[in-house]
Amino acid sequence: MLVVVAPGQGSQTPGFLTPWLEVPGFADRLRWLSTVAGIDLVQHGTESDADTIRDTAVAQPLLVGAGLVTLVSLFPHPAEAYGKVGAGAGHSVGEITAAVGAGVMTAEQAMVFVRERGRAMAAAAAVTPTGMTAVLGGDRDEVVAAAEKHGLTAANENGAGQIVVAGTLEQLEAFAAEPPARARLRPLQVAGAFHTRHMGPAVAELAALARSIYVHDTRLRLISNADGQVVHSGRDVLTRLVTQVSNPVRWDLCMQTMGEIGVTALLELTPGGTLTGLAKRGLPGVEALALNTPDDLPAAWDLIERHATVAPTSQSPTWRLLVAPAKGTFRLGVTSESGDSLVAGAAIGSIVNLRDEQPVLAPHGGTVVEWLVEDGDPVSPGQPLVRLHPEAGRA
Repeated sequence: MLVVVAPGQGSQTPGFLTPWLEVPGFADRLRWLSTVAGIDLVQHGTESDADTIRDTAVAQPLLVGAGLVTLVSLFPHPAEAYGKVGAGAGHSVGEITAAVGAGVMTAEQAMVFVRERGRAMAAAAAVTPTGMTAVLGGDRDEVVAAAEKHGLTAANENGAGQIVVAGTLEQLEAFAAEPPARARLRPLQVAGAFHTRHMGPAVAELAALARSIYVHDTRLRLISNADGQVVHSGRDVLTRLVTQVSNPVRWDLCMQTMGEIGVTALLELTPGGTLTGLAKRGLPGVEALALNTPDDLPAAWDLIERHATVAPTSQSPTWRLLVAPAKGTFRLGVTSESGDSLVAGAAIGSIVNLRDEQPVLAPHGGTVVEWLVEDGDPVSPGQPLVRLHPEAGRA
């Protein structure tokens, strides 16, 4: 099974898109997304210096635009991807790229959303001097406890012995003066404490914008930053994209889910490297490839063909299937049989595991065609639970 992942802020480097402009159609597509976002992605991806593309309002649209256009270069006939890619995920802002790839929103919607995300987060970061520090090594619980002691947030838990803590500059200085045992600290060149309470004002702005965005349910497994769950509902994906801004990124749980659903290969979109490196340490035995230049395309196509799989939700309209959000035991919550109707929002049951209990809802309602699991069955993330025929008048 192949998972395609999109990197987050900090992975960009000056000129990283220059070789891609030689690919037929790439520059034209990038200019179109530039027009939509109101920012010159071609210039920033080829000529702008490191300080310019470090600016949150520039970096975020640049990364999403780059990921979307390289996706089209990777899959010239995008619909074919749904029969080959088993799952998708993105780190932080990369989750917007992943949402487009999963069919939740259009590229144009994504560029408007990420433009406003970048602006709002930059404005929130300007209120108080804040920052982020990578913690390499050390015991996970000790690192988190040390961060909380100084009022910091474990903003990114990336797995493979890497946690990023965030907060005010004074808090980070106090943390550095009393570091966790066996840990190395590396201050990050970022504009603020992303994925913490300091981004609260940005969440409010994005929530208002999101009310006007029409979305679709996913066409493949989409693994969420928030908790590593497989998310199926397009509205749930959008809500998570909004709240993600002020909540920690749990990439460690995303990789855990990748292992649970049987991922055998990981392909990271441009500018790749960070997530590939984490996968090599956190997902032993999984073949990982970073797509950085057009020269990497032949290797990427070979990887796709060797690990292609048909995702369960790609074989029929996704609004007819309800899938498990996480690994665990399915607990039936209704007594419906084939032919019975479920109202929109009905809880059909829950997934119980050692971490917690997650409800499974029928977002659109419909008529039960067949149950694919029984009460007490073990399930994996993204596994179909029940097939529904949509309500009359719904598509």
